Amino acid sequence: MPTNKKEGIIFTVMMCSLMVIGMSIYNLWVHNSLDLIALAIGFIPGFIVAFVLDVFIVGVVAKKLAFKLPINKASKFQLILTISTLMVIGMVTFMSVFGLLMNGNMSSITFSDYLHAWGTNIIMALPLQLIIVGPVSRQVLSVIQKQSKSVQV
Repeated sequence: MPTNKKEGIIFTVMMCSLMVIGMSIYNLWVHNSLDLIALAIGFIPGFIVAFVLDVFIVGVVAKKLAFKLPINKASKFQLILTISTLMVIGMVTFMSVFGLLMNGNMSSITFSDYLHAWGTNIIMALPLQLIIVGPVSRQVLSVIQKQSKSVQV
């Protein structure tokens, strides 16, 4: 986990980038419109919204809630799993709205459309985060931390 502000920014940028790319590819594939141009066009606004939500809303709430839940806070694994799961739930909740707004006529979006988008997104976002993006981001961060320690010595 990040130990300072610089590491926190690096970690958040990695997590957001990988999740936005992964979920964008998935959603484009689900809607039979997967191509590089659509992926590139959607990445920047998706990343900006995801980053802002992560830093200012979802991340803050997820961490506060995780520390209030009855889990073994001394267990790094339980804490990471809890925070990651809460983050995914929060981000899917907001980013599903973002996706609907980006791809549809705002006046014709229904609550049923939202629930369908949320369900479609959560089934991909949770395993993507827990199995691929989270471990990869933590591994890259640990390499950065080791390099930083060796430079300081």
